[in-house]
Amino acid sequence: MNRLTFIILCLEGAVLSFSVAAAAALVPSIARDFALSQFIVGRIIWIYMLPYGLAALVYGPLARSFDAKKIELICLFGFCLASLFAGLSGGIHMLFAARFFMGVFGASVVPLALILIARQMGASGRGKFVGIFFGATFVASLTGLILSAVLDWRLNFIIPALCGFLLLPVMYFYLPSFKPDSGKIRINYLRALKDKTVINIFSYIFIISLLYHGVQQWLGVYFSTELFLNQIAISLLVTLTSLSGVFGEVAGGWLTDSLGRRKTINLGVVLMAAGVFTLVFKMPVFALALVMIAWGAGWTFNHCGISTVITDLPGEFLNEAASLNSSVRFISGGLGVFLGGLILQRSFIQGFIIFGLALILLLIVSKRISSSA
Repeated sequence: MNRLTFIILCLEGAVLSFSVAAAAALVPSIARDFALSQFIVGRIIWIYMLPYGLAALVYGPLARSFDAKKIELICLFGFCLASLFAGLSGGIHMLFAARFFMGVFGASVVPLALILIARQMGASGRGKFVGIFFGATFVASLTGLILSAVLDWRLNFIIPALCGFLLLPVMYFYLPSFKPDSGKIRINYLRALKDKTVINIFSYIFIISLLYHGVQQWLGVYFSTELFLNQIAISLLVTLTSLSGVFGEVAGGWLTDSLGRRKTINLGVVLMAAGVFTLVFKMPVFALALVMIAWGAGWTFNHCGISTVITDLPGEFLNEAASLNSSVRFISGGLGVFLGGLILQRSFIQGFIIFGLALILLLIVSKRISSSA
């Protein structure tokens, strides 16, 4: 993979990620605009995540049989159009529909990036490229979160739409075509899921993503309804999870190559558990900022380590594994947002304790992926 191709993939990932993290911080503002409950508006998150997770299952196998460049051009155009409609929504139902299609079209870039990194990079250096790619997506998320504090919520959807439309001609002229493996559609999910290592890895991903999003996507509501912080403070605190994530992905890539996959993965869980347990205590904004940094860094260490493990899987079902990575993360993440809403709506303190204990339990049983990590 040449440098320009990798840069284009990073830019596409950045466009698709611009409003992902910001959505959690924007829930209070959208709720006020539409005069709705924050817990109702919070559904814009999992309405994006669930279709993303289902659509991701398609793109890996498609890239085996069709030119991935054409797939990416179509998907980026569809995503930008849906994002534009989200920013122009006149009501919550239009916003829900736009977010649904943002998820469908936005699911293509991560599987393609992991497939290309796995095929064209040596095993000893893959972590670095995985970290840089996801680091670029976190930079975009950070930018969206910063802007969410000062701009109208609609611009968080309009801006990436316009940037994506500008990126389309660059992709058309400079992104190379990727020769498909065959002219026939071949799907190996059943074969892949018969492999014990694959089952263990994706079971782990399902649980860690559910736990992370069950907390992360309701932080804005917690800061607003329990701590009574204003929109600027909310956006800045949630921004710190992405700011630490930018460095966490890049540092996680280095740790994955030098320290090892499994140790990096477990270090991430330890930081996440420490962060969520600390949220049980009421504390000043400065202390909350430190907690958000630990929480964000922990998630990205874990994310980069697991994503690199996936690139180490056998090539016979690499495409399916790359798609499963996005699919499982977003489907379980969407379920996590839903379950997190049910639990945290009753009691944030009890909910944080439940999620923290679950992370500790996951750390104890994580030896199941040690053979791959």
